[in-house]
Amino acid sequence: MQITDTAAIVTGAASGLGHATATALAAAGATVFGLDLGTSLEKAPEVEGVRYLEVDVTDPDAVEAAVTTASTIGIPLRTVVNCAGIGSAARILGKKGRHDIGLYTKVVQVNLIGTFTVLTYAAERIAQTEPDETGARGVIINTASVAAFEGQVGQAAYSSSKGGVVGLCLPAARDLAQYGIRVNTIAPGTVETPMLAGVTEEYLEGLAAAVPFPRRLARPDEYAKLALMLVDHDYINGETVRMDGAIRMPPR
Repeated sequence: MQITDTAAIVTGAASGLGHATATALAAAGATVFGLDLGTSLEKAPEVEGVRYLEVDVTDPDAVEAAVTTASTIGIPLRTVVNCAGIGSAARILGKKGRHDIGLYTKVVQVNLIGTFTVLTYAAERIAQTEPDETGARGVIINTASVAAFEGQVGQAAYSSSKGGVVGLCLPAARDLAQYGIRVNTIAPGTVETPMLAGVTEEYLEGLAAAVPFPRRLARPDEYAKLALMLVDHDYINGETVRMDGAIRMPPR
């Protein structure tokens, strides 16, 4: 599908996977609307072709306003990449007692319901555009995690939320097929993102050593490269693609 002279939305665009993807889409000729929290956008580097919008993906009104902005600039909204997400580490029963229900709710609210909210509002707008010569109108790419399949100790909330994103992929693709909108999901392994900020070099080396090959952490630009490939490849639909160096996460 064509990227040049189209609009794109990327959530979590201030850093990590989202920033790399927004940058790559802009370099490919898209006008990109990068959505993120205000505190994150304060540190976001300026990128030609990327316009930042302060949006909390758990706020439907804010999401709707941002989607309206992205879809009313005179070029069709074709691409949406959901990268916004948060992590957590808490056992169901730990030394401090039960898992905090508020924390569980927040992780699911951001990672799963936030993804669904952006997907839904964006799909509505994309469906109103004129299709290309093949009948295609757009593509939505969501971000899961290998934790959706092999959640580790302390990842009950995170794995639940990302498992939900995987479960959303196929029914969303089937729901939106009649409008010429594809839906795919990327499930990254361990990627060098701000989520790993503050951990020791020794810990990072241990993470890298667990990857069969290449024996290193993934880079955000590799996620962006895969996202653009999924945008370009019109026959990949309803698919979750692992980007993990063949890692299968152990219990801890």
